[in-house]
Amino acid sequence: MLETWSLNERMRHIPPVSWMIQKLDGDLRRRIDLLWGAWAKVAADDPVHAGYEKELRALTRSLDRVATVARRSHANHQHPPVELGAKLHWSVNHTMSTLNAVDAETFGRRFPFHTFERSNGEPLWAAMLAVIEHVHRLTELARTVDRGIDERMYEGLVTLESPLNPRPMA
Repeated sequence: MLETWSLNERMRHIPPVSWMIQKLDGDLRRRIDLLWGAWAKVAADDPVHAGYEKELRALTRSLDRVATVARRSHANHQHPPVELGAKLHWSVNHTMSTLNAVDAETFGRRFPFHTFERSNGEPLWAAMLAVIEHVHRLTELARTVDRGIDERMYEGLVTLESPLNPRPMA
């Protein structure tokens, strides 16, 4: 009996596509915007400028890789803008649109053994991990330029139901 793709079990090492969408749209997009803002403050003659720009370009390439893997077909390819800031935001939006088009029902399931093909979830998850790693590298670079970047990144992470009393306790 031959296997059916939609009936195969989900791979445990691949998160659902809904988690990837939430991670990119809810967490990484905000961080990328803050990291871009930190780079915009760096002077062109600063020694950190070239390394930061190189890592930003690597981030856009890895975002484009996620979009390419998620799209699975190469038809109707749009051309991104040339300027780095516009390309970065375009890449995030384009990646979001391709991730939203992924079939959540079959994503993360292994292909039937008789097709001799890799699952589409593994390369997409690998590309997403590369995006996360580039954001971490950019965060390290941004800390050398902007000491308050962590405070802005984690702003809103914890909200207190009842704020502390401003008066001293003792």
